[in-house]
Amino acid sequence: MKVLALNSSARTGDVSKTEIMVDHLAMGMREAGAEVEIINLKKVKIKYCTGCFTCWTKTPGACIHHDDMTNDIYPKFVKCDLCVLATPLYHYTVNAQMKAFIERTLPTNQPFFVECGGVTGHPDRFELPSMVVLSVAGFPELSVFDQLRSYVNFLYRDRLVAEIYRPSAEGLKVPTNDPGINDILEATIQGGRELATSKKVSPETLNRIQKETNNFEDFTLLGNLAWKTCIAEGVTMGEFQKKEMTPRPDSVETFLILMKHGFNAEKALDAKVKIQFNFTGQIEGTCFFDIKNGTINASPGVLENSDLTIDSPFEIWMDILTRKVDGAEMFMQGKYSVEGNIELLMNMHRFFGKNSGNVELTT
Repeated sequence: MKVLALNSSARTGDVSKTEIMVDHLAMGMREAGAEVEIINLKKVKIKYCTGCFTCWTKTPGACIHHDDMTNDIYPKFVKCDLCVLATPLYHYTVNAQMKAFIERTLPTNQPFFVECGGVTGHPDRFELPSMVVLSVAGFPELSVFDQLRSYVNFLYRDRLVAEIYRPSAEGLKVPTNDPGINDILEATIQGGRELATSKKVSPETLNRIQKETNNFEDFTLLGNLAWKTCIAEGVTMGEFQKKEMTPRPDSVETFLILMKHGFNAEKALDAKVKIQFNFTGQIEGTCFFDIKNGTINASPGVLENSDLTIDSPFEIWMDILTRKVDGAEMFMQGKYSVEGNIELLMNMHRFFGKNSGNVELTT
């Protein structure tokens, strides 16, 4: 089977959730023996259709434009067995790059009016490939794809053999230790295998790809923090992610959520640690982390018999957390104080991500 996959994402790498999904789908197709070519539409030149209909009259089946669409993509499209349209959801449907491609496939039609199933359309000039539509969106509900679903079903009808939609897509990342995300990506690979062997994706596999995530409420809070941080620091979200910046918590609650999601369970399998935070300043409050055998209880309040107690103005610790100041320097200046196991403070990165606010007291 020859597969042409068109990725219209304006972003690349881990920032592009469309790219992550289409790469995993292609992985499964190749494992099943398909020949797959992925073309990133942002890297090619596709001129807009001018509506001249020259491709229907003077040069039947051939466009007047001489660009990457005419010279490369269109010939591959009409000769492939299966075409995957992978697009991020822009204003609830395909984005501009994908729409430009779709409009430039007009030469595959003949100009005549024909009625089929009670709907008038233009007949195909020749047999066209089966179609798969893949899309991602940041919102959690599958219903966010309803407009796209209606559009592609009307456009491709019986040729549309699969629709793959991934809500809550901003949580996708590779590599990841999140078993839920790993299962989504493995299901996407399995969907590719199924498409390459049967031109369909089983309901069971689709359910795995599209399953709800249990932490969307947390993701919403952290996502909003990330956007607020971008605005405050004057950076784009792409720059935020490339620089591996940390969302700046604005409350004890969001601090706990951020640290909980930054917890590294694998590195804490043999740990039994209690850490207490007492915050003062503009935002006051207490919270603690109770780490036992690879699990964490991150809660507000006071924990008795803590191994480490950190007393700090909230703003100072958030500056340390987001790497705006050096934690060791702040300690030496007396900006915050600690009681208990100071070695635990120095090695907090063992239990949390590298931006968790750990300080190194030695140079």
